[in-house]
Amino acid sequence: MSAARQAPSMDCDKCGRDAVMHAAYSGAHLCDEHFRASVEKRVRRRVREDGLLSAAATPEDPETWVIGLSGGKDSVVLTQILHETFGRDPRVELVALSIHEGIEGYRDESLAACRELTADLDIRHEVVGYEEEFDVRMDDVAEEDPMDMAPCAYCGVFRRDLIEEYAEALGADKLLMGHNLDDEVETALMNLFEGDISQIAKHFDASLGGFDERHESTEFVPRAKPLRDVPEKEVALYAHLRDLPAHITECPHASEAYRGEIQQHLHELEENHPGTRHSIIAGYEKLAKLAARERRGEGGEAEDLGDCERCGSTTGRDVCRKCRMLEAL
Repeated sequence: MSAARQAPSMDCDKCGRDAVMHAAYSGAHLCDEHFRASVEKRVRRRVREDGLLSAAATPEDPETWVIGLSGGKDSVVLTQILHETFGRDPRVELVALSIHEGIEGYRDESLAACRELTADLDIRHEVVGYEEEFDVRMDDVAEEDPMDMAPCAYCGVFRRDLIEEYAEALGADKLLMGHNLDDEVETALMNLFEGDISQIAKHFDASLGGFDERHESTEFVPRAKPLRDVPEKEVALYAHLRDLPAHITECPHASEAYRGEIQQHLHELEENHPGTRHSIIAGYEKLAKLAARERRGEGGEAEDLGDCERCGSTTGRDVCRKCRMLEAL
């Protein structure tokens, strides 16, 4: 039985009504109401355990949380839950930030979902694009491919650069991303299989560890992933049950072959051994914490960073990867 599948013939463990899902990893059968409450509880618990809201935040000096809103199910669900949790909290200001990569049709539809959601919730919404910022469109990049790489390799670098730049410009105290449990486990396995201990350590300090456990960096806006305890299928079911305006279509340029292989194997493991994802991420978090401590040393710096000599962005080299890609294009 899968980790989360619809099971209308079963009764909810909480109230006896028809269950809409069965979580094989926990054995729980939940109805619509109790399933939605379960997802919301996990997101709010992650916010609390990671120390997302600083004790220094006040109504007079609130924190600004910028949400990376793509219009997909994950970011839409995250935005909805954060709004319902903090929308009336004077200590927090929520701002949604969307990126237009220049993918004809696909991104236009997802941005329509973003605009519908932010209008319904009355959240400030900013949109920036590759064409305006870099004079490139991903449709053209995918066709030209001067560095012989998958489109996702270019797009990931460009998107991270813009999100970081504009989050800082918007005065963000925290940058919130809608990565779910499956996303995090796949990243963990990729790092482990590649033997990349440095990347594992960076993962902890960048977003995996609680804010009181990370190396404090002034170079980047601190990130958080409040959705990372919720499996992907449960995020999708939540969006469906809440009738949220999520754009659930795969990018036409998606081609991360290695991640796709790991995703397939992970699904098989979870199917045959429910709870595998939770076990992997629990152990990985402990390993990443140790790796982060070892990497920065007692009182040491996490990484020697400087400014890109071309664009001024933070990088470990003279010229950042984004500028090297743009030069090739």
